[in-house]
Amino acid sequence: MNHAHQTTDAGNHGHSLNDHVHTASVSESSAHSHAVAAPPAPAAIVPNTITLDVPIQRGSSTIAEITLRKPNAGELRGLSLQRLHQADADELLKLLPRITLPSLTPHECAQLDPADLSEAGGVVISFLLKRAVRDAVLSTT
Repeated sequence: MNHAHQTTDAGNHGHSLNDHVHTASVSESSAHSHAVAAPPAPAAIVPNTITLDVPIQRGSSTIAEITLRKPNAGELRGLSLQRLHQADADELLKLLPRITLPSLTPHECAQLDPADLSEAGGVVISFLLKRAVRDAVLSTT
């Protein structure tokens, strides 16, 4: 890690540490310390947008596309991974309200066209695969 100090005639100084920049005004007699946060972890969200064959009507608006984001382990609580791997409709209908954007209600998910539910199931299955397995499967299709 590189840590650089820059001081001006007015007694101000700046620190730069990778992408972190901190500027402070310091008198000659004061001591100071800096806490530098670790860089953020890569996002676990893998968005996948589905264009619905049969759009969802919500009041006066129409939802023509939904995005599924990769769930974390807590969002899979109470679900069977085996049944999700099989694209079981009941398991998908429990999971989809947790991971759809815009957020769909359980009733709206239950009203999805079977082809749209099937496509969502394929996306969910891809979320459950290790990256190397998913890449290998996708490279053979």
